[in-house]
Amino acid sequence: MLKVVQIPCLSDNYGFLVHDEASKQTISIDSPDAQAISMALEQRNWSLSAIWNTHHHFDHVGGNAALQTRWGCEIIAPKGDAAHIEHADHWVGDGDKLKIGNITADIIHTPGHTMGHVIYVFKDKKIAFVGDTLFALGCGRLFEGGPKDMWRSLQKLSALDPQTKIYCAHEYTEGNLRFAQTVDPQNAELKTRGGKITSLRAAGKWTIPFVLAEDIATNPFLRASDPKIREHLGLQEASNWEVFAEIRRRKDEF
Repeated sequence: MLKVVQIPCLSDNYGFLVHDEASKQTISIDSPDAQAISMALEQRNWSLSAIWNTHHHFDHVGGNAALQTRWGCEIIAPKGDAAHIEHADHWVGDGDKLKIGNITADIIHTPGHTMGHVIYVFKDKKIAFVGDTLFALGCGRLFEGGPKDMWRSLQKLSALDPQTKIYCAHEYTEGNLRFAQTVDPQNAELKTRGGKITSLRAAGKWTIPFVLAEDIATNPFLRASDPKIREHLGLQEASNWEVFAEIRRRKDEF
């Protein structure tokens, strides 16, 4: 059995502890706030076995050194971001696998936000930790990759089991909702989801995790092939990645 603990960090980040009851091993997905993560471990009497980094940005690796000093944990990081991540003990890339106890996670390379970005997917458990590649109703900014890179990465995510529970690293959902409504105004499922999101945030509750199928139906960044979106944007004859690029451009200026 895997237990996931979600930890609010910094201004809008989430950290995640993944604990295997059988082996008593615990991993941290990224390290946005070493103090908050250590506190969550201590409250549960868990010890940190490893940090699995998704990419090199400071709000994902900033706690690596302090957590390694405190817990003596291993740091595993994407080899494509190796030039930017210090203290890593092991590098991983597309197609590699990791284990927590006897439970396997698949590593999928998802360039776009950074060129080395990876996600960690427990396929048997239908759980994915996606860093800044996919957000609820959004996707990461293209700081290093281009729109073709990110579109391909999002297609890899879309191909996962639709019931996969998605843990992304930021609470951006309200802003993403406002933008999505400008791109996909006729989407009835988006309107329904929007009401739920507004209610959750008004009550001070998280919108993360979410189920992949829900995002496939409502996230414009996953829906570049949708005829209504293409018509709304005046891009009926464009390729999917070009439609995605226009959606990303509009979001950057929103």
